[in-house]
Amino acid sequence: MQYNETWGDSMTQLETVAEILAELEGAPAEDVLAAVARRFAGRVAFASSLGLEDQVLTALIAEAELDIPIFTLDTGRLYPETYDLIERTSKRYGVTLHTYFPAAGEVEEMVDRDGVNCFRGSIEARKLCCEIRKVRPLRRAQAELDARICGLRSGQGATRQRVAVAEWDAAAGLVKINPLAAWDEARVWDYVRAHDVPYNPLHDAGFPSIGCAPCTRAVPEGEDARSGRWWWESAEHRECGLHQRSGPSGAAS
Repeated sequence: MQYNETWGDSMTQLETVAEILAELEGAPAEDVLAAVARRFAGRVAFASSLGLEDQVLTALIAEAELDIPIFTLDTGRLYPETYDLIERTSKRYGVTLHTYFPAAGEVEEMVDRDGVNCFRGSIEARKLCCEIRKVRPLRRAQAELDARICGLRSGQGATRQRVAVAEWDAAAGLVKINPLAAWDEARVWDYVRAHDVPYNPLHDAGFPSIGCAPCTRAVPEGEDARSGRWWWESAEHRECGLHQRSGPSGAAS
């Protein structure tokens, strides 16, 4: 991975995160987005997974007419409802959701070698599938960025108990901004309903978190929000590599 050369040394990068935290910790999501659009003008984008939180952020960005491009990842194994949501969102807000796909040759090689459902064989096999279908396209999408915006918030699951408004993503070499870090699920839903934000109907069918169709299922009410993702694995492994989290100091969090 080649980090953006404009960043300088790691101390400067961590100082930038600390500055953002001092300025924006506790600020309304609208203010966070506007401030980040100014600070990283032309070098920031919003990576949408099309989840409920991400739909809120899309609405906030579009309604404020912020110069923040929006992109998403198509793994090739999404639910039909997710594809419909991409179209509905684009039409509703008049924005383009730039779509990044995995490299066809890499997918073909993996499937030929390991099988179409290779991700069920082991944690390592599943993470390789996520690496090829998600992480590598994400790296291409953010190659020219210094910051990316995400819909992470505290309490989304065992791997996301504490989320800060700004974090240093060492794996990608950029700042990760989480404008909804302090929001809870009820507040997200309140915003969606009050502003008629389009969302995936699978949320109404017991899917708090929605990813690839073979790796996501509905969960009983009250269970961990991430328990329907890769449910055959233990809770501490239920991440795909898109969010290799570290705190402002660079320490794992």
